[in-house]
Amino acid sequence: MADLISAETLSDLLLAIEDERSWDPQAELARAVGIEEAARVLGDPLLIARARLCQANMRLRSGDIAAAAEQIWQVHEWAVANDARLLMARTHLIWAAIHQNLGDAEQALEHALLSVELLDDESTTHMHIWHRTKLADALWSAGSMDAARVRYAQAEELAVRTGSPALLCLLNNHAYAEYDTGNQERAEEVANRLQRLADERGIHLEPAFLDTVGAIQIGNGRYAEAEATMRLCIERHGEGRHEDADALAEYLLTLAQAQRGLGAHQRAQRSLDTCRTICTERDLVDVLVRVHQEQAELHADRGEFAEAFAVHKTFFDAYQNLHSLQREARTRTRQAMFETVEARQEAERFREQARRDPLTGLHNRRFVDESLPSLIESDPGLIVALVDLDHFKQVNDRLSHNVGDQVLVRVAGILADGAAAASPAGFAARMGGEEFLIVLPGTTAGRAGGLLDGIRRAVRDHGWREITRGLPVTVSIGVAASTDLSAPTQSTLLSTADSCLYAAKHAGRDRVVTSTSRGYASAA
Repeated sequence: MADLISAETLSDLLLAIEDERSWDPQAELARAVGIEEAARVLGDPLLIARARLCQANMRLRSGDIAAAAEQIWQVHEWAVANDARLLMARTHLIWAAIHQNLGDAEQALEHALLSVELLDDESTTHMHIWHRTKLADALWSAGSMDAARVRYAQAEELAVRTGSPALLCLLNNHAYAEYDTGNQERAEEVANRLQRLADERGIHLEPAFLDTVGAIQIGNGRYAEAEATMRLCIERHGEGRHEDADALAEYLLTLAQAQRGLGAHQRAQRSLDTCRTICTERDLVDVLVRVHQEQAELHADRGEFAEAFAVHKTFFDAYQNLHSLQREARTRTRQAMFETVEARQEAERFREQARRDPLTGLHNRRFVDESLPSLIESDPGLIVALVDLDHFKQVNDRLSHNVGDQVLVRVAGILADGAAAASPAGFAARMGGEEFLIVLPGTTAGRAGGLLDGIRRAVRDHGWREITRGLPVTVSIGVAASTDLSAPTQSTLLSTADSCLYAAKHAGRDRVVTSTSRGYASAA
């Protein structure tokens, strides 16, 4: 039958995969494989390349990032050699998604930009809308929300003008981006547009979009509305048209957060228990980590502080284990990518970029995970310290996220300078958000307390007025020494430092707490 299908028909079949949203990537993968076989019968290399790119995209959506990366290189090389501009644009869009999955925001943004720059009059309307939407997503992930809004607005204007079905999805992405960056009023405004549009078109919002709406309602303190939204979300999920392995667990977790906000602790506990069961049955490690975190919050809200602290430690251990699994998976994917000639040529630059935080320039968690175990093994005098900015949310809320970023960059510089001055091989890393790590090789526990207290004072006494308009900036520091543990590992050292940081926060902040003294220095 394959030899009876015309090139035009195959092109239309591919376009349906390229420009339409599907909930069954495995079925679409099989279709794309069949189209490739038919295109080979016709001897049409462009159709073959398009079919293979669709396959790469569906493999990515199915979670097989390594296979997607390996296949996309071949398509990219053919597209460049044959000046297939539209194919190159689609290739860069998928490359952006691959790098996003690998946690490389800078590379994702670079490919997303290229995917838009390559658009022309021959590009489909969907491409013009969706490539700009994904560029906006990449800008948001890279910390450039103002620039992201411009691209979301461009995509929305075109989608409204053409009546594109992609409008709902792009509004959902925009709403979540605003929510994720702490812009709750903007998030609610976009979410309201999403809901009005669905009502106008007589469309039921799909569960994933309702989950976004519910999260935004929680962020704005409208817990009763959020609970109703999430019950509707779970009801629609039960219809079976929008199924992902982790979807129901995600929705139950959001429901539990809404119920906790209402003070409906029993309902929240039931939702969490159901969510935990699903996570265990389906091996949803990522969601389970956040279940532990929410359970700790629920215990704290009920005044069960001992239980909250115990679950917090469980959360921390689970988080470390999850990160280890993610690192291993990403390593396998990167290895597949490095097998190509071009990837090998870029390997060194890629390696350094992948181990740096794009905002502060410090080493990131990946660097820590790769270097700390060997340091622990080789250095019996190793000191690690977790550093957390005190009341950092006030900086973002009262000033702006831009000011918050400036504060993070300044603090990062102070920590890096302090670590280097304290130990020749010392370094600072950003672990995420407002949390940093200082590693001091070859430093005694007694000397470390004074050195780290000097760093604490350097942060407090820095000239912040020009940035924060008088709002103080201080840090709390929790310190752990290898010598204090019988068999130190990365997990035990960081867990000990985290416990000391917890003690520093609860003792009044702006202080250093060590594993030996449990209260080395306080604000002076």
